Amino acid sequence: MYTYKYPHPAVTADMVVLAHDGNDAKILLIERKNEPYKGCWAFPGGFMNIDETADDAARRELQEETGLQVDKIYQVGAFSQVDRDPRERVVTVAFYTVLPAIRAASGSDDAARAQWFSLHELPPLAFDHAEILQAALARMAADRSFNVEKYK
Repeated sequence: MYTYKYPHPAVTADMVVLAHDGNDAKILLIERKNEPYKGCWAFPGGFMNIDETADDAARRELQEETGLQVDKIYQVGAFSQVDRDPRERVVTVAFYTVLPAIRAASGSDDAARAQWFSLHELPPLAFDHAEILQAALARMAADRSFNVEKYK
């Protein structure tokens, strides 16, 4: 059996889900059921299985943690800060999707609950998810897929 000289990082996928709600923009967050950051709010996401792509992992984790299924998702980027996850060396690939309206979501799997928040009244976010959110909003503006300015 071959062993590698260098340790391998784990890979996760996170989903930023926004929806239009009349005069407000809403974002879907999950309350973490487990450590690290138990009880804190985060994007739906989790570890990628060995037999799936990052976008498949993002869709699966969103469905497992909130019950939502989405088709079109767009990559925000990779986030690889060395200390971004206290469990181990983890690189995440973040994605976003924009829904035309809020859809019912409920926490399951390792999410205690799922809840929609106003984009302008967010709780503190776990991990580096505040950084991921800023990158996602910048990407959405560049892609012209979500007009954040409309909701300020």
